[in-house]
Amino acid sequence: MEQHKTFYVGIDISSETFTSSNGSAEQGWTVLGKAETFVNTQEGYKDYLKWLTQQGVKPGNSVICMENTGVYSEQIAYFLQSKEYQICIETPLKVKRAFDVDGHKTDPVDSRQIAEYAYRFYDELRMWKPRREVLEQVKILLATREQLVIEKTGHINSLKALRRKVVRSDIAEKTLESLISTLKDQIKAMETEMNKLIRQEADLAQEQALLTSIPGVGKLLSAQALVLFHQMEGELSDKKLAAFIGICPYEHSSGTSVKRKARTSQHGPEVIRKLLNLAARSVCTHVPEYQQYYLRKLAEGKAKSLAINNVGNKLLSVMVAIFKSGVPYIPGYRSVHPRFLTKS
Repeated sequence: MEQHKTFYVGIDISSETFTSSNGSAEQGWTVLGKAETFVNTQEGYKDYLKWLTQQGVKPGNSVICMENTGVYSEQIAYFLQSKEYQICIETPLKVKRAFDVDGHKTDPVDSRQIAEYAYRFYDELRMWKPRREVLEQVKILLATREQLVIEKTGHINSLKALRRKVVRSDIAEKTLESLISTLKDQIKAMETEMNKLIRQEADLAQEQALLTSIPGVGKLLSAQALVLFHQMEGELSDKKLAAFIGICPYEHSSGTSVKRKARTSQHGPEVIRKLLNLAARSVCTHVPEYQQYYLRKLAEGKAKSLAINNVGNKLLSVMVAIFKSGVPYIPGYRSVHPRFLTKS
């Protein structure tokens, strides 16, 4: 990255307010003045902008760091980015691990630590940029669809339970049936709108067509992948994505006494992890290439769940390769090492 900034600003955000601290790196790390608290609204953002100006903090001489708190941090990030400030949004766990657990925990203390974190790890920070609007809309539709699916499943289970009772209620069953029917229509509407948005963007439509050419990858998984692939910063890597999604097995052993089976973290976006698992199960049943790979993993002594996870990782690798190359899936394709190529 470029040379160090003059000011490092930290913001600790809650639903109603946010607290900010400013630090300088001109003579080592120094916190300037006291932390200030502002209302987490558009009016509060204007007051915050005045405070930054009074502190001498300008877009060209500063970086503003905040923790990812979802919708609480989203509006102020968009506001500051529109004013051309450099924004960094980090996960709370990364900031927490950079400091000792002892001491006070208050909003001013947290904001000072976030500012100091930005100073100490400036060379590792990645500046935040807003996601493309259509991808943000697709992400919202996918999240809403998932909520509706969960609700529909709950109602279906409740209806099954009611129908098994000795004493039954027609109105209760009909109410659940109506709710299930309505939810199915709403889920279909989410999917229709999502597909419409993707089709309207030529590049996204082409990328989805490439991804759906892969066995087991349907419209939902490809839409989730589009959102995820475009949000990843730096070089797109299947290993980095597997770690982010939570399907990368990690070894757990130390010395001679600690030795456990490798296991996945199960952290990260749950929906795409679930869809990858379903896709892996499908190709293990219907696609000979993946079926052979799955059986080979079982023959190596791996548990069924781990073998399925291996297939999911393989699918993700293929998805990344297809997405980056722009070439549709070719059944039975085998890569050839350059040293085996001969000139004609």
